Amino acid sequence: MLYPNNIKKQYHKQINYSNRGMVLEELINKTNHYNLENNLALIYKKPTPIGIVDVSFNNKGKQIDKAYFKEPSTLDYNGLYKGKYIEFEAKETLNKTAFPLKNFHLHQINHIRKVIEHKGIVFIIIKMNNLVYLLKGEDFLSYIDNHERKSIEYNYLKEKGYLLKENYLKGLNFLEIIDKIYL
Repeated sequence: MLYPNNIKKQYHKQINYSNRGMVLEELINKTNHYNLENNLALIYKKPTPIGIVDVSFNNKGKQIDKAYFKEPSTLDYNGLYKGKYIEFEAKETLNKTAFPLKNFHLHQINHIRKVIEHKGIVFIIIKMNNLVYLLKGEDFLSYIDNHERKSIEYNYLKEKGYLLKENYLKGLNFLEIIDKIYL
């Protein structure tokens, strides 16, 4: 756009990533609530471990003013299903062709290995192209161990992943998929 005196101004669209994944997280929380209320599974969102440094008081009560992360968090959700330990991570991407692996930290990948080593159920729920997939932890690690790419190709996700269906009352059907592939 040209302004007086031939001054050019360019506008750069600000991209806000702060709420990316919140829709998926709300859907998973709804699913976990349904499963808990119907005594199907006991799965909770894990809180991020923080240390509180400074607290103030206002008309709503206590407010944390300053805090720090005590340690790296592992995966988003954990719990029990049919007597088995279960843990999973939920991720969302706007990328249409590949899921960037930079969304995972090394300590999370190592944690997935440990859960598998101890015979727990571990998987990734990935929302991509407006579809939600469950990718077994074993297939996730196999991809990382056997490919030099910095992203998981969408075709791999379609081939190895399990398409999750959404139900208005129940949320995502990941327990049905777990029954098929793990139990």
